[in-house]
This record gives sequence, structure tokens and C-alpha cells, in this order.
Amino acid sequence: MQERYFGTDGIRGLANQFPMTADMALCLGKALVANFRRHDEVPFKVLIGKDTRRSGYMFESALAAGINAMNGSVLFTGPMPTPAIAHLTSAMRCDAGVVISASHNPYHDNGIKIFGRDGFKLPTDVEEAIEVSLHDPGCLDALASPERIGRSRRIDDALGRYNAFVKSSFERELTLDGLKVVVDCAHGAAYKIAPTVLTELGAEVIETGVTPDGYNINADVGALHPEHCASLVRAHGADIGISLDGDADRLILVAENGLIVDGDFVMAMLAIDLKQRGALNHNTLVTTVMSNLGLHRAMQVHGIKTIQTAVGDRYVVEAMRRGGYNLGGEQSGHLVMLDHSTTGDGLLAALRVLSCMRRSGCRLSELASVMQKYPQVLLNFRVEQKIPIDSLPLTRALIRETESRYGEEGRVLVRYSGTEPKCRVMLEGQDAEILARDAEAIAALVIRETSG
Repeated sequence: MQERYFGTDGIRGLANQFPMTADMALCLGKALVANFRRHDEVPFKVLIGKDTRRSGYMFESALAAGINAMNGSVLFTGPMPTPAIAHLTSAMRCDAGVVISASHNPYHDNGIKIFGRDGFKLPTDVEEAIEVSLHDPGCLDALASPERIGRSRRIDDALGRYNAFVKSSFERELTLDGLKVVVDCAHGAAYKIAPTVLTELGAEVIETGVTPDGYNINADVGALHPEHCASLVRAHGADIGISLDGDADRLILVAENGLIVDGDFVMAMLAIDLKQRGALNHNTLVTTVMSNLGLHRAMQVHGIKTIQTAVGDRYVVEAMRRGGYNLGGEQSGHLVMLDHSTTGDGLLAALRVLSCMRRSGCRLSELASVMQKYPQVLLNFRVEQKIPIDSLPLTRALIRETESRYGEEGRVLVRYSGTEPKCRVMLEGQDAEILARDAEAIAALVIRETSG
């Protein structure tokens, strides 16, 4: 059995351990060129960006070496949000774009995500072809002759290009004048661009999470810890708080009263706004199975259909493209607006919410009131083996019994993480105490039945 590299969101793992090693990155650079090169005489160009993890230096150098060795050229952007790389890959007519980031994970993890020429993440079949190349010495040893070795260079205006792009999503007749905004960049890839964009649009900006040191990315700040942003919103009397994650493809907001506004609330606000303006394609919102029941109830009230996918923004985007929908996302804060971007973009989504606030004259807490969240309990815990849930008889029986008790007013979802050796148990219903008790019981059985 060959070891797998790609998971549900590219390649990810502990830095300097399989699969996230410099050797792997070198081979991946070679495999990229081998799979995407259109013709030996046509220059092959790859854009490489990263977040602020210390290990990013190692991986960008190794990737570039592999690409150069196969007669490919590399454009470095330095720290850049994932959605910026997606946009620039297409805008600059690159053959591929690579993001070195483990997104919301701690600094000791890292990952590699790849975008195609169109700015979308690679389809599964293309990732599988790269997997084959990574295990094919004949492919990886087909090196360029000395005179055809590629070159690498830095793109100094990459931030400016993305700045102009993301601001173009905000109506020209609007400004943020008079608004006080807290922005938490999680010591990640948006630490320069997010405060700059908001300031240039007129906001008074209180910035935090903007001093990366290679190790503090996502550490008690950002979208995974919005309570930090909430405390600053209350302390400064701000109108809104914007929390991004390490690669800025997630967004969690904080209302002026300190209320934390997750991705479900943001989708509800944006879907209703688009529908009222006749701009919500097919009157449909695409969500994942993790979205709260309250979101689906709110969409029913406003005559908006919902489509559910598996967890992961790639599945949301795939469903959107198949059906011609223009809005989708995840409770975790991935917001995808295909009218503007090819992937989740936290800063762009924040600007769309700010646009709603400006056009409606409403505070964020008022806009968020369109949805009432059902109580929800989510447990994340490590497992020794990812045995299919349906193959765990005791767990399966308890899940069915719990679902039967909840009926139409509750939900049970048990799944494994696609990027970590963890299981997630999510329950929704009307009584938080009952949910907590039932979630613990299910988790205990999963651990018992997956132990070696």
C-alpha cells in the first residue's frame, strides 16, 4: 500500500514529519510541472504564497526547487491569504497556484493547497494523478537540462493587487466613514492586508493579531477564538469585530453588543440580502451538514431553498458550480461568493456584511436577528482508528435511538475529521443539558469501539 498525501483539503500534517517534509515538497514541485505542463516550449508558471508559520520558508524553497528542476518558473508572494492566491493565480495567468498553510491549525502543523489556472481548488481526479506521479520515479527523474532550469522571483506588488481586487467588491458609493472596526488577523496571512483595506475604506481600525513571529499563528486569537475580538469590541465600543483565521479564508464576526456571529448567521444575512435584491441564484443557499437547524428554519421563512453537502468548502464549491448557485459556506466561517471569488474569503465576506450594514442602516446585531440558533453541542476528540461509523454497532444503535427521540426538532451528526485523527460529535435540539449528556454518551462509545 502506498501512503496517501492528499486529504480533504490538500496535504496537511505535522511539519517535518510525513507527509509534510521538505523531500515531499521537492517531489510535489516536480509532479506539479509533470502533470500541468502543456508544452515544453510554453513557460510553466506557478504562484506560491504562504501564511506566517516558520516552516513555510522550508516548504516554499523545496517546492520552488522541484518546479525549477523541471523547467518551471516560480513567483513568490510571501505571506498572503489563501483567497488572494486563488485570485492572483487566475488574474496573472499562472498554470497553478500553491498555498503553504494549515489554515486554522497550530503553528507546528503545515499544509499545501493547490489551485488550478481558473483559481479553483484542484478536482479530486487531478489530485489523484499527482499522487501517482509522486510515486513514479520515471516522472520525477525527468529533469530539465542545465540550460533549461527554471527561475524564481518575488512579486512585490501582490498585496496591492489583492487590495484592489477585494475593495472592488465594496460598492464605490459606500464608505466605512464613522465606523469603528476591530480586526483580528490571528497573527496570520492577513496581518497586513486586512487593516489596510478597512482603513482605506474609511473605518477607524483597532487591529490585533498582527505581530506574527512564526509560532503564534491562531494562538488564542482569530476565528477559532472570537472571544478575544469580542472583548476588544466591548472595550472600545466598536461597531463590529472581524476575526479571521491563519490563512484568512474563514470569518467569524462580533456584533456591537459582543454577540459572536458565526458563518451560519453570515450566510443567513447575505442570502436574505441577495434575495431581496433579486441576486440570489435560484433562490438557493448551499451549506454543509454542520449548519445549524436555525439557519434552515430562517431560510424557509424567507422562501430560500437550502442544499447540504459534506463538510469541507471544496464540496460546497463543487455543488455551487454544478447547480449555478452563487452563495454557500460553512458554519465555521468559510463563506463562498462565486460572483466575487472562487473560494472562501474572510475579508471579502466581511466587506459584504459591512455593505449590508451601510445600505440598511442596521447594526450587526439587528441583521443577525434574522436567525435564531438552536442549542448545539460539539465534541472533538482523538481516536486510535477511523473505523466507519456504520461499522460500530453500539454507536450506530445509540445514534438511531437518539435521532428517534429528537424527531424533527433535533439532529445528530457523527463524523471523522478529514485532516486530523479526530472524531466530531455534533448534536442539536431544544435542551442544552440533554444534548450534552447524549453527546458524551455517543463519544464514549466511539472511543470504546475504535480503540485497538
